[in-house]
Amino acid sequence: MTIRVSSSRGEAINRTAAQSDTDERLSAHETENEQTTRNLSSIVNRFRPDLSHFEQVYKDLHQYPELSGQEARTASIAESHLRRLNFTTHGNIGGGVVGVLENGPGLTILLRADMDALPIAEKTGLTYASHHHMKGADGIERPVMHACGHDTHITSLMAAASLLISARKEWKGTLVCLFQPNEEHGGGAQAMVDDGLYDKIPRPDVLLAQHVCPLRSGVVAIRSGPILSAASTLKVRIWGQGGHGSEPQNCIDPIVIAGYILVRLQSVVSRVMDPKEIAVVTCGSIHGGDAGNVIPDFVDMMINIRTYSQDSHSKALEAVEGIVKAECEASKVSRKPSIEVTDRFPLTSNDAGLVEALTKTFKGHFEDNFWEMSRSTASEDFSVLATAVAAPYAFWTFGGTEPTRWDDAYKKNKLSDLPSNHSSLFAPIIEPTLKTGIDACALAALTFLAI
Repeated sequence: MTIRVSSSRGEAINRTAAQSDTDERLSAHETENEQTTRNLSSIVNRFRPDLSHFEQVYKDLHQYPELSGQEARTASIAESHLRRLNFTTHGNIGGGVVGVLENGPGLTILLRADMDALPIAEKTGLTYASHHHMKGADGIERPVMHACGHDTHITSLMAAASLLISARKEWKGTLVCLFQPNEEHGGGAQAMVDDGLYDKIPRPDVLLAQHVCPLRSGVVAIRSGPILSAASTLKVRIWGQGGHGSEPQNCIDPIVIAGYILVRLQSVVSRVMDPKEIAVVTCGSIHGGDAGNVIPDFVDMMINIRTYSQDSHSKALEAVEGIVKAECEASKVSRKPSIEVTDRFPLTSNDAGLVEALTKTFKGHFEDNFWEMSRSTASEDFSVLATAVAAPYAFWTFGGTEPTRWDDAYKKNKLSDLPSNHSSLFAPIIEPTLKTGIDACALAALTFLAI
């Protein structure tokens, strides 16, 4: 089966000579038949490391999570592990860590795991729950939790690196293991690229990444094309004219203006966007004033926009900005609102050829636990690492919910009740979640490394 590299829109891509060479090598790299898939499974089963060690690594990472851009301890753990495995390591590239293992001629495959946690107080009740606190960029100390499961990603990649180096006589090529900071704010991948990532490591031919989610533990899921939305977060400040709450006639109340903006935002998806397009507009934060009898000078709002195409994104962004400005003008504010884009995530769209190859590998290994991935309006910055070198990429998910619990929720049509990513209750069961993440990571790399 030839691995075909396609664009996210299914259109032909104009490529450089170097990329054309990559295409030729990818096309020449064939999965012969079902025997090849069985061979990949055999390699993983024979060289899988002692999971008890990595279960302890996972618990440690879970207990001591670190906020975006402050992942020093986590990065040190990952880098030390890669050094022990005799990878050539590169520390502090934009806050991230990279290990390179050259193992003869073949493709260069990059595996990525994100490292950052969230400012959330954990409520899982686990014996290894986080009680860690850190100061954020704003200087305020908050509880921190791996509520998005990045500790699972780190541990899986560390263990997969151990597996692949033990199995190095079974494959050829170059393996790159990359541990990325600051995924939650969409800045980590770009920071690594901007800090000269591809001046320090071999340019990858294929990039691969995964994410734990509330699927049934043991399940792996993937699909081609768009899978995760493009997203932007706007920080908006509405200026008014403060004063005594008993004299609103002498004030311009920014809380009222914010209220009108909030209501009008609900019309962006229903009245501005094409109903055939996926779009989400959410106001996740409003803050104004500190006393009940004082009209404040300003109100701050955080507005998030998610779409599945750049055209839709631009349209939604324009509509949101227009509503904010129009409501402020209607209220005769003396100072225009400030609108700042604080986070920006690109669209994640899996390469069809890579997904075709991975589907065959994953089906052969996971059997009934291989599912088709559902599209999500969550967002990722992983694709930045790929587009920086015009290389194809693939991103998949794997489950973390205890199987009988998931089955029960499914039977009762209550899957939405299960704790999900970014919940204070999100707690992936350790096994078979880790084993699944490790196997998927190693199998994905072996699919494209010369056997």
